[in-house]
Amino acid sequence: MIESEFIRVATASLEQFCGRIEVCVGNLTAEQVWGRGGENQNAIGNLLLHLSGNVRQWIVSGIGGAKDTRSRGQEFSERRSIDPAELVARLKETVKEAEEVMRRLPADQLMERIAVQGYDVTKLEAIFHVVEHFSGHTFQIIFATKLLTGEDLGFYAHLASG
Repeated sequence: MIESEFIRVATASLEQFCGRIEVCVGNLTAEQVWGRGGENQNAIGNLLLHLSGNVRQWIVSGIGGAKDTRSRGQEFSERRSIDPAELVARLKETVKEAEEVMRRLPADQLMERIAVQGYDVTKLEAIFHVVEHFSGHTFQIIFATKLLTGEDLGFYAHLASG
């Protein structure tokens, strides 16, 4: 079924992005994770908080029915140095919860409409939004990590052979 394949690809994508973020954060110091070039730039730590908040609001709450406790502004205003390993653990736990919600979602409910963050969307749109949003910030984190370390992270090393 197309619906089950959509859920499989969505969950696999979130798992892959989480893994890449974990590799990035593992290559950085806490100062690098929380560093920013200016007040109009987000630290990687803020992006991790933001991704957790977005996934929780759109999928765990929006689709799964959990209470929405998100404080989006706080995700970006946070300046204290939460341990990077804790940030990654929170993100992984949130993604795991979202995956459980998606896997339990009956295919016939994908077209049901929900209201999230003031948007009227189908559950399918909400999942697509989260994967797309997660992808964008993952690649920001990868780019920032490469800038900070000067290293190739090896995510595409398998393509270099041949």
